[in-house]
Amino acid sequence: MTTLLAQLNEQARGALPDHLGIEVLEASGERVVARMPVERRVHQPFGVLHGGASVVLAETVASLGAHFSVAARGMTAVGLEINANHLRAVRSGFVTATATPVHQGRTTQVWQIEIVDEQGRGVCVSRCTLAVVPALSPASAASP
Repeated sequence: MTTLLAQLNEQARGALPDHLGIEVLEASGERVVARMPVERRVHQPFGVLHGGASVVLAETVASLGAHFSVAARGMTAVGLEINANHLRAVRSGFVTATATPVHQGRTTQVWQIEIVDEQGRGVCVSRCTLAVVPALSPASAASP
């Protein structure tokens, strides 16, 4: 698991999750946990966690979980829809997202994501629907 997590975090280097400081702590097709620092780069202009940053964190964990649940059959998952309810403002520290599946079908998946602060208080609840699609080969993923 440690090797997988190191690979995941390395693959994200330079991508949006990396820019926001997202670190994957646990990943499987049944549960994904990641954390994100709450600091200036994820603040909205009034000094609190930007709701969009919470949504990026939520979709990141849901997408990883869905991917891991279908990767063995040559598939991956891409987001179709996401919603989020922001419950509490956070100014600093870390938030942690935990994603679990609600539905894992042949062509779609739905994941529930809960984001909490360091005291375990709810910050955001989100639900993400993903399409299950054939995985791109690394060569075709790099093509324009």
